[in-house]
Amino acid sequence: MLSSTLRTAARRTMARTMSTDAAHRPPMDLHGTVARYANATYVAASKANILDKVEAELNGIKLTASKSPAFQSFLENPLISRDQKEKSVAEFMKGKVSNVTLNLMLTLAGNARLVEASKIADTYGKLMKAKRGEVEATIISADALTKAQLDTVATAMKSQVGKDKKVILSTEVDPNILGGLQVQIGDQFLDLSVGSKIDSISRTVV
Repeated sequence: MLSSTLRTAARRTMARTMSTDAAHRPPMDLHGTVARYANATYVAASKANILDKVEAELNGIKLTASKSPAFQSFLENPLISRDQKEKSVAEFMKGKVSNVTLNLMLTLAGNARLVEASKIADTYGKLMKAKRGEVEATIISADALTKAQLDTVATAMKSQVGKDKKVILSTEVDPNILGGLQVQIGDQFLDLSVGSKIDSISRTVV
C-alpha cells in the first residue's frame, strides 16, 4: 500500500512538470527516454528554485554508484521487485534529498529504470551547463601546453562560441598527433594536428 501511494504521488508530480511555462522550460532540446526524465526533473527543480541543489544531489547519487558496488548492484538488479526498490529508495533518501530528487528516484524505481540514474544525472548536467552558458572544450596536444598557450587558445575559442558563453577548458596530451592541436568544442571536432596533415598527404600520394 505504501509503495503504491509513493508511486502514484511521484508519478503525478513528474507528470505535472511536463506542462510548464517558458520561465521553467529546459534551455536546450534533448530527446529520448533519459532526456524525458532529465527534462521533467529540471522543470520541477526550476519551479522549486533548487536547480543547483538537485544537480548536486544527482551528481552525489552518480558518485555513490561509481564507488559503491552494493549501491550500483541495487540500481541494476532486475531481480529486486519494483515495490521493494521503491521502499528502499524511500528509506535511503527521504529527508536526505529534496522532494524533486526523491520523486525522480521513486519514479525510476516504479518504472524499473533506476539503472538510468547516472545517465539522467549526466543529461541534467548538460541542461545546467546550457543554462549557465557553459561550453565544454577539450584541447589535445602532443606536449603539455604552457599557461600562455592555454590563454591564447581560450581567447580564440571565446571569439568562436560568443561573448555570452563561458568556455570550460580541459586539456589532454597525445604524443601520437606529433604536433599541432586537436580541438573539441561541444559536438564539433577540429583536427589541426601534424599527424592528420601527414595522413592527408599520404592518401594524396597513394
